Amino acid sequence: MTGETWKSVQERWRHHGRVMLGIALVATLVAWACEEAHLLEGTEHIAYDEALVRYTGGREKSGQVVVVAIDQSTIDKISQDPRLQLNFGNWPYTRTLWARIAQELKAAGARAVLFDAVMDERTADESADLGFAQVLRETGLPFYVGMASSGSAKPLVRADFEPPVLLTAPEAAPPTSAPDGDSFPEEFEDAPAPATPVLTPEALARALAFPARRTDGRPLPRLGDTPSQPSSSPRYPVPPTPALVGAVNGVGLVDMEADGDGSIRRTSFAYTDGLNTYVTLPVRMMADLLGAKEVTLSGRTLRLGERTWPVDANGSAALDYGGSLQERFVMVRLFDVLDDWIRRSRGDTPLLPADTFQDKVVVIGGTAVGLNDIKATPFSPTEPGLVKQATVVDTLLSGRFITRASPGVDLGLTFFVALVSAVLLVTARWTLLEVVWPLALVQGLHLLMGLLLKTSHTHVLMAMPALAGVGASVAALAFNHLVANRETQFIRQAFHRFMEPKLVEQMIRSRQLPRLDGENKEITAFFSDIRGFSTFSERFKEDPRQLVRILNTYLTAVSGALLHEGGCLDKYIGDAVVCLFGAPMAQEDHAVRACRGALAAKAAVDALRVDFRQKGFPDVYTRIGVNSAVNFVGNFGSDQLFSYTAIGDGMNLAARLEGANKAYGSVIMIGPRTYELAKDHIEVRELDRVRVAGKTEAVTVYELLALKGGLDASMHQTVERYHEALALYRDARFAEAAAVLEAEAARSPEDGPTAKLLERCREYLETPPEKFDGVANLEK
Repeated sequence: MTGETWKSVQERWRHHGRVMLGIALVATLVAWACEEAHLLEGTEHIAYDEALVRYTGGREKSGQVVVVAIDQSTIDKISQDPRLQLNFGNWPYTRTLWARIAQELKAAGARAVLFDAVMDERTADESADLGFAQVLRETGLPFYVGMASSGSAKPLVRADFEPPVLLTAPEAAPPTSAPDGDSFPEEFEDAPAPATPVLTPEALARALAFPARRTDGRPLPRLGDTPSQPSSSPRYPVPPTPALVGAVNGVGLVDMEADGDGSIRRTSFAYTDGLNTYVTLPVRMMADLLGAKEVTLSGRTLRLGERTWPVDANGSAALDYGGSLQERFVMVRLFDVLDDWIRRSRGDTPLLPADTFQDKVVVIGGTAVGLNDIKATPFSPTEPGLVKQATVVDTLLSGRFITRASPGVDLGLTFFVALVSAVLLVTARWTLLEVVWPLALVQGLHLLMGLLLKTSHTHVLMAMPALAGVGASVAALAFNHLVANRETQFIRQAFHRFMEPKLVEQMIRSRQLPRLDGENKEITAFFSDIRGFSTFSERFKEDPRQLVRILNTYLTAVSGALLHEGGCLDKYIGDAVVCLFGAPMAQEDHAVRACRGALAAKAAVDALRVDFRQKGFPDVYTRIGVNSAVNFVGNFGSDQLFSYTAIGDGMNLAARLEGANKAYGSVIMIGPRTYELAKDHIEVRELDRVRVAGKTEAVTVYELLALKGGLDASMHQTVERYHEALALYRDARFAEAAAVLEAEAARSPEDGPTAKLLERCREYLETPPEKFDGVANLEK
């Protein structure tokens, strides 16, 4: 970008800045209102699903979770085998089948079993339930089953977790040892039916509920609540059959938790029915594996024992599927597990590899379409529902959930996108960009969403920023077409004979025409000069080209800092720089801009001094004077050449202040009006009250130190001690002032104003002034 193009851009920013900001603000508010009204929910879901599949899919299979699938082939094989059908029946199979599966998984070294189904209906033969329960107790295999919530279920009593929960049934089940040969035991049919265990209401409540709490004052979701809307009526858990309540290690909720479009993207971890708290099935299992006695949600953190996971503020989190069920998990048919049990009972070698289940968490669930457990996920509209349980278990074992960015981040991104769109299109006014930008914006946001999902597991909203960006783009285009462009060539022809070409271009860019005959207006003048430039230039009398290069480098650094703050370079006088703020274009904050420019120029020169010192060049220690006043600004010169500049006492005082830095040991000195206009934005030190030559009225001058809040503690103390000494000095208490200054000079010997005022106090102690009014005379 050329210098003139950059200036044009800056002028458009200054002239239309409020319009750009207004467009961005309105677009942000509209997009936010649509988001709050859930009008963007469908679009956001589509964008999220696409980003999740594109950027997070295709990961390798889990090494800690194995899925045992009740697939169609398993159902067919059991139904076609008379012996299997006689013993286990048709779907839903008798509990005898699950007892055999539990025995086989225990023998295969499974770490725990999560059964993604509910067992809340008693079978016709209750001995099968009791036999299953006995197997679970004998094998010691950690086994967890699901429970659903229902509006017709009866409320439980309040669970008291202080007494120990009885997990053993009072009645013994029939023997469950494996029979010899390939026959199946028939003892279940012939053995006397034992009594079904009876649990007290208190024991049942303790078995189903699990301690869960929020430490941040937020409520837990109610049973039946979904991520998109709360439950319309109270719901309560439906317990498993009594025979299993005391045999399984725990039960947990397996409700669907789908979004409004039916897709499963998120999960909560704990619910309440208003009296007790309940956790989801994976959480219940992980609590035991981690030795956790309760589930704690605090802010955006889920805690189980010593482990924590980031979650959303409402206690839920999105699932990091990483792919479809087949892609992410080792799949084993239920029939293969049953067949290995048969082989093992015969003494044959199982067919499945020995390490298939070793130290793995096994998730059992249906994948056959006829089992009515097909759900939608971002990766597939027809995915077995157990993929949710397997994903949550795998994440709790060794992964991270996907969490939403904070509302502040989403809103900030939305405003940023809207502002960039407005600034870009109002500034550039390029037809191709106007067409391409909205499309590039949407693609860029989609890429950003995907990268954040992949790298930080963070979901940043896309629909809201996209709507704000497109809306701001449309508004910017409307603004560009509604505001007619001036005939710039006409202005050039009309004024080029009377004004400097650069000024004409500046007026064209800003669409403001200053009065040709000049005007009185308040501006801020900036003067800077290099200390001892004559001595500086003498070192290069044999190499004037090198002097020119050094001087150009210096002037470029100072000028760049001033132009960055909107200053208008008036002239260079050798090494001196004169700059105007607030003219020719009006700037309400001209004093603040000048102060920022002065500090920036000082910083640029300080960096340049270090570079020059390393190269062996002379020092370019620079003093700066800044003053605000009403001056006469306009075109001055001859018929051949005009120069836009300013004249007046304010300009003279700015030049005097620059030179007065020498007497006070300061770098940047500002006048009283500049301080008055910019005091809320700057840190200063009151240096003295001075009387300018030819004037009788004294004015207070200040040393500009930093922008507001940029003063360190040491310098702050130096300023306080200086002000204390200055007050004593003005009261002619020179000895006391000197004592304060000497102490500060010992602590901060490099502070110029402290040393200068101390020198003056000592001088007056030796030679008291005849008439002292605390005002210094500022000569030419």
